[in-house]
Amino acid sequence: MIAYYVHHQGSGHLQRATAVTAAARAAVVGLSSRPRPEGWSGEWVELPGDSDGAVDDVTAGGTLHWAPRRHPGLSERMRMISEVVARARLVVVDVSVEVALLARLHGVPVVVLAQPGDRTDRAHRTAYDLADRLLAPWPERPSDGWPAGWTAKTVHLGALSRFDAHPVPPPGDPRRVLVLWGSGGLDVTSADLAAAAAATPDRHWVVAGPSGTGGPPNLTWLGWVDDVWAELSGAGIVVTHAGQNALAEVAAARRPAVVVPQRRPHGEQASTGRALHRAGIAVTAWPDPAAWAALLERAGDGSAWSGWSTGDGAARAAAVLDELAA
Repeated sequence: MIAYYVHHQGSGHLQRATAVTAAARAAVVGLSSRPRPEGWSGEWVELPGDSDGAVDDVTAGGTLHWAPRRHPGLSERMRMISEVVARARLVVVDVSVEVALLARLHGVPVVVLAQPGDRTDRAHRTAYDLADRLLAPWPERPSDGWPAGWTAKTVHLGALSRFDAHPVPPPGDPRRVLVLWGSGGLDVTSADLAAAAAATPDRHWVVAGPSGTGGPPNLTWLGWVDDVWAELSGAGIVVTHAGQNALAEVAAARRPAVVVPQRRPHGEQASTGRALHRAGIAVTAWPDPAAWAALLERAGDGSAWSGWSTGDGAARAAAVLDELAA
């Protein structure tokens, strides 16, 4: 049996776990503070939270990322995780330094889903050093100064999306610009989007994600959408952040894109943005309104995504897990 820990922040970790485990032969038990996802076929253990109320010394003197002292939620979630880990042959962690360390202290092999950016801080080094494998959901590229030992045990999967099995849709409406945001926070404001739409009156901008207000007639706020694939299929071009899940979905649809990295800890999205630039995929900081017309015109035809996403990332990840758990 494989135990699979899924971080609760955002939706990307959960969507990735669902895609990988659906391709795995071994039984998988999910562990997360998030509710059981639709379509999850195995056991699911919903964990209590560990960030409510007063918290104290959350980094344990700088050795960890989140381990608040004397927090009852943390104590209970670690007890529940230990019960599952004790009967597992392999633990997959996406992502938590603390869960990776807990699993390895049980003597169980650990696979860590790697993240882009500078991960050489003390806590990340602990998790990446102890991992039997690092799974990188991006194509092979310069590794942000990673030690040779990490690189040697990394499997580069390419982008990994829940939509990888979908046929690539035909080109969408060239005048329709889909803005695909996530829940991890944005540097871009409603006013920024309104100004970009106003500067490109021949385009229709539609925004999927956190709701905004106002703007010119060619700007529509969709809010959170249930059928992201339908929106991707209908779009002629996508404007998105550089989060792993959003990029994987855009890549699966092979849509031309303007990728705007957002500020994240460890320079995660900035690192991905640099890699996309080297791959010839349009990437930029949020430009002045007057620059948008030309930027949208030169975003390409989406074919450059074929080097970023091969479509078999979930199956390749599952094969690694099955091999290690055997």
